[in-house]
Amino acid sequence: MLVKMAKTKNNFKSVRFKLFFTMCIIIAVIVLCLIGINNVVLESFYLYSKTNTVRDVYDKINDYYNSNSTSSIEEELKRIAFNNSFDIFIETDQNIIIFSTDRDFISTINMVVDNQNFENNRNLIYSDDKVEIRRIDDTENNINYILLAGTLDNGYSLYIRIPAVPIEQSVRISNQALILIGFIIVIISAFIASYVSKKFTAPILQLNDITNKMAKFDFSQKYRIVDTDDEINELGKNINTMSDKLERTIKQLRENNSELEKDIEEKSKIDEMRKQFISDVSHELKTPIALIQGYAEGLIENVNTDDESRKFYAEVILDESNKMDTLVKQLLELMKLEYGKREFNNEEFDIVELINEVIRKCKVMIEEKNITIKFEENSPVIVNADDFYIEQVVTNYFTNAIKHAKEVNGIKQIKIKIEKNKETNKIRISVFNTGDNIAEEHLNKIWGRFYKEDTSRNRNDGGTGIGLALVKAIMNNYQNDYGVINKENGVEFYFELDS
Repeated sequence: MLVKMAKTKNNFKSVRFKLFFTMCIIIAVIVLCLIGINNVVLESFYLYSKTNTVRDVYDKINDYYNSNSTSSIEEELKRIAFNNSFDIFIETDQNIIIFSTDRDFISTINMVVDNQNFENNRNLIYSDDKVEIRRIDDTENNINYILLAGTLDNGYSLYIRIPAVPIEQSVRISNQALILIGFIIVIISAFIASYVSKKFTAPILQLNDITNKMAKFDFSQKYRIVDTDDEINELGKNINTMSDKLERTIKQLRENNSELEKDIEEKSKIDEMRKQFISDVSHELKTPIALIQGYAEGLIENVNTDDESRKFYAEVILDESNKMDTLVKQLLELMKLEYGKREFNNEEFDIVELINEVIRKCKVMIEEKNITIKFEENSPVIVNADDFYIEQVVTNYFTNAIKHAKEVNGIKQIKIKIEKNKETNKIRISVFNTGDNIAEEHLNKIWGRFYKEDTSRNRNDGGTGIGLALVKAIMNNYQNDYGVINKENGVEFYFELDS
């Protein structure tokens, strides 16, 4: 209900309603003015018109008598009287009646002359040397008429009587006609005004819709240009031009803003990467630097004078330096992967061949730990990825399995499986090693850089502590699944690739 009332209120405020209402008011005012003018002017115009009529008849009759042609005067007088609804009375200067259209007119003239007194100018309408025209209101007989009393050039007296409808009645009838006509005109004009207002306001409403959408940065709607060359059409063209320019400008601003946001985000990532790198390096390099510093001081101070001891000190320094070099390189690689700064060269390759190559490289470690490797896949399995990074993933999983493999029920084994999911079209590679399970609270934490589950993961293992973090970063870039599952006799790490 409130919505309908609000809509109605808005319609009353619209240009179309205002134009329609204004046109109706103008027409109504014109009709009222006509009624007012009719009340003021009609009586005077009525008397003026009747006066001119009887004067013309006087002149015509006078001309007939001046022409000395009396044969047809009587017929002409009858015709004039009939055509104009006149009563005509003519008498000589000896009071001999020459012509009369009505016998009662003679007594009426005598009564008027006796009672009204032509010297009284109260009802005088017109007067000159030969003619007087008066308005006669006979209240006794309820008769109103205009009486001309004049003298012809030949000395005859002429009287002409014109019946006159009361002016007030004429005005009332005329006003009623004007009101009726005005009402009809207002109704017809209302339809015309409605059509005209709709015709004029339709393009304005269209322009209003366009500007409202432009205010909301929607430039899809354009003004429909028509053939008429007027101001509204010109305004529509200008709004279309402005809309196109604004759309291009805003689009350019958005693109610039997007690029700026990317630059800011890039700068923020680089800054975060730098801070994280410095934090990680400063944390992890403390131990090797301390070792290098200590053994270097020992060499300088000649703590051991024999060559074998000095060689041992030098080997420790070299080993720690290599570890530091590997750690820094892996940290840099991890940062690039995590912050999207590394591009992948994806191509199809055989994952079975890659796994066999990793096993071959780790053959010495496997033999030292006396571990049995179970990998029975012989047929090629083609995947689509960057073989360099996938090799890192497989290597990290495999070396991690070697480090933590333990004998369970007389078996010390690493098992590698390749499975294909037909629904998702993914290849799943899993690496299982017999040994202890990982505590539930540590399953999600082991993917963080430098995280150590227990003291068994020490420096003697030769790891940097960021292998699983690298796996996480690589898999996140591919948006593929990875994880770890505790099994009955050990732990299984897995990841997926696109086939």
